Amino acid sequence: QVQVVESGGGLVQAGGSLRLSCAASGRTFSSYTMGWFRQAPGKEREIVAAITVYNGNTYYADSVMGRFTISRDSVKNTVSLQMNSLRPEDTAVYYCAAARTLVLTTTPTGYNSWGQGTQVTVSS
Repeated sequence: QVQVVESGGGLVQAGGSLRLSCAASGRTFSSYTMGWFRQAPGKEREIVAAITVYNGNTYYADSVMGRFTISRDSVKNTVSLQMNSLRPEDTAVYYCAAARTLVLTTTPTGYNSWGQGTQVTVSS
């Protein structure tokens, strides 16, 4: 089972960009679907984007479609989330997660390895 560690959060003004990275340990990275989730205060954790490592299929939440891009590097065992045109409503703790499945999975219960989270704050 992979372990995941996120990095790259921070404070940015509305309209700005941030790039989150997630490093995954383990030798079976290609057997996983990787997801980015976020949780704002008082709200449930929600999917932002997901990608199947072996073939690069992607999923995006409607709220981030066209602004965020998820990508993976199968050699380095990393997954990234490029976030452009950020909005104050994107403010949340962002989590990287891993699910040992080749099926694109979008629900939190489908993931069994989680990072510690990284704060993203977008000021207006």
